Amino acid sequence: MALDVTMPILVVDDYKTMIRIIRNLLKQLGFDNVDDASDGVEALSKLRQKQYGLVISDWNMEPMTGYELLKEVRNDDALNRTPFIMVTAESKTENVIAAKKAGVNNYIVKPFNAQTLKGKLNAVFGE
Repeated sequence: MALDVTMPILVVDDYKTMIRIIRNLLKQLGFDNVDDASDGVEALSKLRQKQYGLVISDWNMEPMTGYELLKEVRNDDALNRTPFIMVTAESKTENVIAAKKAGVNNYIVKPFNAQTLKGKLNAVFGE
């Protein structure tokens, strides 16, 4: 799957500052079609209304975590092919393993820069 800079991307994080940072990093990489959600519940609602080419989600959020969102997306026939990158401040091995088992496409540990994000996107989209 080629990397399409016009594809819609959904960024999910409960910190507006982190959404702004990820949005700016995506803009540096040429992506302009970026929506955001402040938690998994809002993200799921948006995912069911619009087809996204990628979800970039934080792990730690309330009331629905990024991990719970990932499991919901993977269990939904209409959404389960959506590429999903998990972002977290914790690099706990058990979290990485749990996310991989749940079907995450890639994993980014905060803090990260545009180059790191580009590498993860390339890995997901096979560039």
